[in-house]
Amino acid sequence: MLRNFFLISIRNLKKNGLYSFINISGLSIGIVCSVLILLWVADEVSYDKFLPKYDNLYQVWISSDFDDKVNNWQSVPLPTYEEMKVIDSNIKNSVVTGWGGERLLTAGDVRITKRGYYVSEEFLEMFEFPLISGSHKEALKDPMSIVLSESLAKILFGDEDPIGKQVRLSDEGTLQVSAIVKDIPENSSFQFDYLATWKYRESVNEWVKDNKTNWGNYSFQVFIELNDPSREVAVKQSIYDLLMEKDGEDGINKHFFLHPMSDWRLYSSWDDTGKQAGGRSDYVQLFTAIAIVILIIACINFMNLATARSEKRAKEVGIRKSLGTNRTRLIYQFISESIFITFLAFLVAVILTELALPAYNTLVDKELFIDYSSPVFWLASFGIIVILGVIAGSYPAFYLSSFNPVETLKGTVKAGKGATTPRKVLVITQFGFSIVLIISTIVIFQQINLVKNRDLGYDQDLLIAVGLTNDLSDNYEVLKQELESSGAVESVTRSNSQITQINSNNFLGWPGKPEDKRVIFTTITTTYDYAKTMGIDMLMGRDFSKEFASDSNAIVINKAALELMNLEDPIGTNLDLWGEKRKLIGVVDNVLMGSPYEPVKPMFLILDDWGGYVSVRLKKTNDLQASLGALEEIFNRHNPAYPFEYNFADVEFERKFTTINLTRKLASLFATLAMIITGLGLFGLASYTAEQRIKEIGIRKVLGASIASLMGLMSKDFAKLVLISFFIAAPFAWYLLDEYLDRYTIRVDVTWWIFPLVGVIILLFAIAIVSDQARRAAKANPVKSLRNE
Repeated sequence: MLRNFFLISIRNLKKNGLYSFINISGLSIGIVCSVLILLWVADEVSYDKFLPKYDNLYQVWISSDFDDKVNNWQSVPLPTYEEMKVIDSNIKNSVVTGWGGERLLTAGDVRITKRGYYVSEEFLEMFEFPLISGSHKEALKDPMSIVLSESLAKILFGDEDPIGKQVRLSDEGTLQVSAIVKDIPENSSFQFDYLATWKYRESVNEWVKDNKTNWGNYSFQVFIELNDPSREVAVKQSIYDLLMEKDGEDGINKHFFLHPMSDWRLYSSWDDTGKQAGGRSDYVQLFTAIAIVILIIACINFMNLATARSEKRAKEVGIRKSLGTNRTRLIYQFISESIFITFLAFLVAVILTELALPAYNTLVDKELFIDYSSPVFWLASFGIIVILGVIAGSYPAFYLSSFNPVETLKGTVKAGKGATTPRKVLVITQFGFSIVLIISTIVIFQQINLVKNRDLGYDQDLLIAVGLTNDLSDNYEVLKQELESSGAVESVTRSNSQITQINSNNFLGWPGKPEDKRVIFTTITTTYDYAKTMGIDMLMGRDFSKEFASDSNAIVINKAALELMNLEDPIGTNLDLWGEKRKLIGVVDNVLMGSPYEPVKPMFLILDDWGGYVSVRLKKTNDLQASLGALEEIFNRHNPAYPFEYNFADVEFERKFTTINLTRKLASLFATLAMIITGLGLFGLASYTAEQRIKEIGIRKVLGASIASLMGLMSKDFAKLVLISFFIAAPFAWYLLDEYLDRYTIRVDVTWWIFPLVGVIILLFAIAIVSDQARRAAKANPVKSLRNE
């Protein structure tokens, strides 16, 4: 029986070559789109799951009430680390880490900058990253030990055994390699090439040592391991009020809570009430929905063409029924044919996916691949083939098997007519989905343009930042003088963060502030010439100056801070910072340093050295490489242990749009492919309609109808379906986009003109396809179509 079904399927494919091509092409493109999307989705949801204790690990977060909302953040006081070990017996272990950063590692003549973390000794024991050599429990016990990744060990020591070898870190101290960890996979929340001990950091950094008992400095990350994840609620209750007990004197309501590892990647956003509000999970759901929609569009093509051509197989059904074949067996046959076609489409899709993956990986910045050795792949493939085959073939199977054998053999049944209404509904659905995707792509593009064209408040052009090392900090004044004398540099300054980042926030008081009002301010510690170097306008007063010794206790604020304080005569006003008075000497324009989707936050600047970056404003030149070469020579002279590495401000700013740019690109790509699939289906349907109406067209042509009128006759039916789909899809698209854009404070309005524009484009697209088939039918010789009448 199966052999018979297989032979019939092959015969029908050969007999109806064009429609077979359209069906297989449509399904193939749909499967390719879905596979590419689902590879991305699978990678996103797989984050950290390779770790053995995935279900037992949590990060300690803080929830606090100020700025008229609930704020959640992950930086906690350093004493939290030790306190977590004793506060609840359900907590098995805790670890403290830094924020990770790139540092110079030197072994012999090899020097390389790599990303790594300072971590307490429990880190590997808790997280259990796979080791090639060494012990999870002992690797970080010695303060002078260091753990290297497999690839970094290869770079530093070649084929030699790295265990026990010496590595110099940041030109500060020499550490001994105690373990080698397998290279960290891309789907890990921690990305590092080395791990240095927290005790070593304490020994070389007085600031860290001073904060061991300080509950008022929120600058560290703490993670815990639970004995039993089912005790999470109980542990949350035991740690909830700890922060108020240790640091509640400021009157700000703040509490600890736990963020499970399973939520780190996908659920990292909260609304103003403190409730979890998604994160990357929104994009996972969005693209999963797009994958499903594209598969539905491809299946609709199959259904439409199968039912439209039902008249061609009506006599076959009649003969089979007259010979005793029951309806169940016919249904089985047609669904089997559908599964066979889906199988062929899947094979084509796998080939196309492999061809598309290199470009797709570049687009999504991942290293995705199909794991053919995985049983999951084969089970998923089998499931896709069967499910799609059944879905695509079910309606045609039930429809075709319902024909009356007497009527079909007499030729009195008009098999195609019974499926006209469902077919119209499917076409409307198909175009509706495409319309929603196209409108979404346009609106997302508008949103990107809106935030990219915001007033930045500073000049990005020719502004670079270089990480501040101990040598650069010690030699800063000489470095600044030499740079500004080089002829390539306009101005130099130093600050705790790049102009595109916010690395610190603090509370600030001002005259007239209500007692119960708490506002967090972006905090910039800098030196002289900050506004000049960054290209920031001074709106009132002045910048810090060496001519005023009192500026060591002065403060500068931005426009947003001034509007918040509502000071009538601000210059000279004393502001409260950390229990001390600071004289306000200037007001700068708002600078967009944080999220481009949020309003600029109140900010203040003070003279201080918290490390960070040296920012350099280059002079305009026709030879940028020559200017950078001059800088490199000067930096190498004062910072010989480190290679000259820098970031352009405009490049760093562009990184803020990584996620929404990805959304736009993928939405554009899959909207285009959805339209191609829809166009293929429409082409096949129009071609069959023209074939079905060829005698009618012949009669009309004999009676004097023009080619234009015949083209219009066929096009108007499809145009009606497109217009109906537009009027259904447009409101739905508006609702979805309005909901999507609500996540952004700075957002575009979904403007009305987009809808008629997309409607016209879709209508012209459909008419172009249909009218081409209509033109072919209208130009055919009517004698050929009417000779048997």
